[in-house]
Amino acid sequence: MRFVIQVVSEAAVRVDNEVKGEIGKGFMTLIGIAPEDTEEIADKMVKKMLGLRIFADENGKTNLALKDVGGSLLLISQFTLYADCRHGNRPSFIKAAGPEPANKLYEYIIARCKEHGYPVEKGVFGADMKVSLVNEGPFTIVLDSDELV
Repeated sequence: MRFVIQVVSEAAVRVDNEVKGEIGKGFMTLIGIAPEDTEEIADKMVKKMLGLRIFADENGKTNLALKDVGGSLLLISQFTLYADCRHGNRPSFIKAAGPEPANKLYEYIIARCKEHGYPVEKGVFGADMKVSLVNEGPFTIVLDSDELV
């Protein structure tokens, strides 16, 4: 599982020019799911994301977590995080989970974040989405479940 987490002051996702999800301060997170991913892996990824202390405190140090700043989440499924670009110029996506299991885990992740009490907005799984954001810093973190202990 891969999360690309961007600290934002605002972010939105649109489908057919209609806003489907929109947040102010928080994380805009792209979520890629592999065939071997499970709810247990998702729980570890959610725990790590929600615990990241990457917001600046009063001294400008990255010391505050999402809960400390009253932040929100915009979660967007992104199978292209599993693009394999090693051969040729056309990426392969065979390392990404199929639509049904990926959507199931995506919705599970959304539910878990809500259970932790965070305001959560989301994209539309499988849709052609237009994402806009203001990345603060810029500050972007890539979490890969293969690298979590």
